[in-house]
Amino acid sequence: MEFWKRVLIDTILFIALAGLFAGTGMFYITSAWIAPLASFVLAILNVAIKPILVILSLPINILTLGLFSVVINGIMLQLTSMLVGSANFHFSSFGAAMLIAIIMAIFNAVITSHEDRL
Repeated sequence: MEFWKRVLIDTILFIALAGLFAGTGMFYITSAWIAPLASFVLAILNVAIKPILVILSLPINILTLGLFSVVINGIMLQLTSMLVGSANFHFSSFGAAMLIAIIMAIFNAVITSHEDRL
């Protein structure tokens, strides 16, 4: 159930962030129907590939006190863009993907901490 809840939250986040950054061109989704697909692909990548990247980058992640995880999350978003199709789901640069990753991480942390209190 946690997997599908995360997919739903990320879908809502993708739609909201695409609207927020619509005028800047940093983040683009062609339609609201692409957001659930991208969210599902991101969830699958987070389960399949992210643990491998975290283990491989463990030394640099320790040296940067965990800040390198933002780069890993940006990589995951870029991989999602490649798999969904950059015509449908696009970031203007890797920096834009990292900014979206930071915003999503903050929002997910707030949601998780709120659920823990309930």
